[in-house]
Amino acid sequence: MECATGISGDMIAASLLDLGADRGVLEKALAGIPSDGYEIRIGRVKRSGIDCCDFDVILDREHDGRDHDMEYLYEHLRGDGISAQDHSSAHDHTHHHHHHTGMREICGILKSLEMTESARELALKIFRILAEAEAKAHGTDIDEVHFHEVGAIDSIIDIVAAAVCFDDLDIDEVVFTSITEGSGSVRCQHGVLPVPVPAVAGIAQAYGLPLRITQRTGELVTPTGAAFAAAVMTKTELPREYTISRIGLGAGKREYTIPSILRAMLLEVPEEPRADTAGNDTSDVIYKLECDVDDCTGEQLGYAMERLMDSGAREAHFGPVYMKKGRPGWEITVICDEDHIGKMEDILFEETTTIGIRRQRMERSILTRRMVKAQTAYGEIAVKISGEGRRERVHPEYGSVAEAARRCGVPFGTVYDAAMEAMRETERG
Repeated sequence: MECATGISGDMIAASLLDLGADRGVLEKALAGIPSDGYEIRIGRVKRSGIDCCDFDVILDREHDGRDHDMEYLYEHLRGDGISAQDHSSAHDHTHHHHHHTGMREICGILKSLEMTESARELALKIFRILAEAEAKAHGTDIDEVHFHEVGAIDSIIDIVAAAVCFDDLDIDEVVFTSITEGSGSVRCQHGVLPVPVPAVAGIAQAYGLPLRITQRTGELVTPTGAAFAAAVMTKTELPREYTISRIGLGAGKREYTIPSILRAMLLEVPEEPRADTAGNDTSDVIYKLECDVDDCTGEQLGYAMERLMDSGAREAHFGPVYMKKGRPGWEITVICDEDHIGKMEDILFEETTTIGIRRQRMERSILTRRMVKAQTAYGEIAVKISGEGRRERVHPEYGSVAEAARRCGVPFGTVYDAAMEAMRETERG
């Protein structure tokens, strides 16, 4: 996603619809949201002459808890000559009560909606990222957060719409090379806050969002937009080679000198070529993820290793290191292919105390490998054969050997030796 003029919930939903997400699937999901105080409008608008999709949630007066058309009021004179303070005061008597909603209510709403489980999980992840940021900003527990950003019905609709549309497009990887944010200050329910606001800054810190601060006065990145980016981002660099198959343009509501447009592009990336190399059978590319922690228990680390391996890691391990100020800690290393980077990083952030993950693309030389079945007195045993000729290595698979050993009530080594003997008999025969 290209966020040259920021990112917000309505811009995300609009850009994904323009990219090809099924509007009917979205409408079915939104129909279950328990409120009749809003209307959803999806149409086309022009931004500086550019045709864009527009996703808008129109609230009635009772449910309107926003700062009036999301005009976050800045500490300077507006073009109409009304100061931010005066403009805010002029609307005080028209403000209606805000609908504050916590995570428990959010979970209940999501469970009732007609959406896929993967879309539901993504929506819950976005909400949780927001709740964590709000809890940290206000010094409270996530279960105690009743935050207006997510509590407002339009924000709930934006997040559900973004999750449903993203899931419908079946996207594998998401690249954010940079996310443009403004500067100055913003007036909200908590008073005047600096841009980026605490929730956005906290999300950017926790999830490594590539924020680019500009001199444009205003809040270009909303907490909802930041939370979505954190939930789906897998990379910050574009692939070296790609073709663009589709483009979606989502219009924002705020008026700036530069049009407020979020551009989503669906890219097709050619498969990484595998080239023959001298002295080896093939070569390929893997990624190494690393992070250091000094406040994780052994139980946490052990469980993290299990989840990483179960979720597609090629290898995962941790070893002792000495960190700053002489503190003993652990360096966690994960080896995975490109398709699993996002999942591996999700697990590391969820199951360990790390706040940052190093990522390195690595080329490696590998032997060819194939699987065969060895016939033994304990049943068929899977055997991996790596390489050929003098490089050939034969290894009975651990899982297959362990299952047979348990089933037959014999030692692991007995089954392993039987599989190796069966392979030698095959070679002699």
